[in-house]
Amino acid sequence: MLAVAEASGLFSPGELAEIEAILSGYFAGARGGGDFWLTARADETLAGIAYCAPETLTSGTWNLQLIAVDPVHQGRGLGTLLVDAVETSLRERGERLLLVETSGVASFEPTRRFYRKCGYHEEARIRDFYEPGADKIVFRKALAQS
Repeated sequence: MLAVAEASGLFSPGELAEIEAILSGYFAGARGGGDFWLTARADETLAGIAYCAPETLTSGTWNLQLIAVDPVHQGRGLGTLLVDAVETSLRERGERLLLVETSGVASFEPTRRFYRKCGYHEEARIRDFYEPGADKIVFRKALAQS
């Protein structure tokens, strides 16, 4: 799973180390609170991953903390399938809100475009969050059926 995150090119070495720690804790059963991983396969290989966790001190708010598709398999709809699967899982649990955080730098425009295509709307922007000139953008989607 870590290899998919690394191949995506979206994560720094420090972020990859954090992903590895989350994976280790998750599979060791050390994490509680309902967080979960989903995977997508293509051509008999692991092609995409998603990790979702509840926001602490909230009622029914979750954060899609990681989604990545190996570049070899991008453009086949696997990212959209993963987002749809996360949303379906959360709706079945009765959860109400899903947040996604990403960078505001120009190289992340395809990522932001992807979230918009999936029905997410920009809810907040924290200027210079990651470093000077690198804003944090929070996207939001209500999960409740209207």
